[in-house]
Amino acid sequence: MKVSILKKKVSLRIKRKKRVRAKISGVAACPRISIFKSNKTVYAQAIDDVASQTICASSGSVLKLKANKDGAIALGKDMADKLKEKGIDQVVFDRNGYLYHGVIASFADALRENGIKL
Repeated sequence: MKVSILKKKVSLRIKRKKRVRAKISGVAACPRISIFKSNKTVYAQAIDDVASQTICASSGSVLKLKANKDGAIALGKDMADKLKEKGIDQVVFDRNGYLYHGVIASFADALRENGIKL
């Protein structure tokens, strides 16, 4: 029974992900920030959808961060620093099908606090 509940939960997230991705796209000047969270850590990357390239990425496992709000805030600060090095100050946020609260909201707020416009 647990397997069927988990499959339904994942399939609903994928539905939300497709719905969001149909409406947003990133370019080199304003890339798409995609976030992924697992049970252990959080990952983020800035993507240029026109060229199909990752501009920069930040990994919670490399930075030794956990998948909680504090880890998301530190990851957001690191990602903002990398974006500023590339000369990017405005992005489009892709929550990747996750609900906008908790870790996802903390990451977005950390980006805003460090000078990135969402």
